[in-house]
Amino acid sequence: MEEVRRSLSRGASTCRNLLLSLCGAARMDSLPKRCHETVLTSTVRSFLLLTGLFLLLFLLLYPALWSFGVRLKSVLTGSYVPGHHSVLLINSPNEQTAKEIARGIMENRLAASVNILFRTSTMYYWKNEIQDASEILMLVKTRSSKIQKVVDYVRSVHPYGIPEILSFPVEDGSLAYLKWMDEAVPDD
Repeated sequence: MEEVRRSLSRGASTCRNLLLSLCGAARMDSLPKRCHETVLTSTVRSFLLLTGLFLLLFLLLYPALWSFGVRLKSVLTGSYVPGHHSVLLINSPNEQTAKEIARGIMENRLAASVNILFRTSTMYYWKNEIQDASEILMLVKTRSSKIQKVVDYVRSVHPYGIPEILSFPVEDGSLAYLKWMDEAVPDD
């Protein structure tokens, strides 16, 4: 605050000296007030402009900063940050469809791996009736930042009108495996 006062005082003094030499002493009665207001206004404008630019830059860089922070914490502490990875459960009507969906997920580099579990028994409500079916369950392991892309892809190729796609955050696990997942799935 003291630095701002000194800066304003210097600005007012410079302004007063300049105007004295140009206009003479007769018009100088209200000059300090006008110079002070001008310097204060330009200082506030500069401060607001810099603050706005900083906030804009921060918002644009937030995803990269968050990812960097997660990696830095992991490296420095040797620990895992919960929620950085996720496992998705996706049901499919048959083995062929499951393999096609899994291959598409892998080809698009949306997951590190997909497990296909055969012959799961499923009971669910559909059109107000209990249904009993045999389905194929896929476990998709990926970065949490890729969940929406996986969901969008699966919805675009899945034969069900409302495919089951559920995600669960990974709370902890083998650090070597989680590191491999980071290497296998490119960051956004």
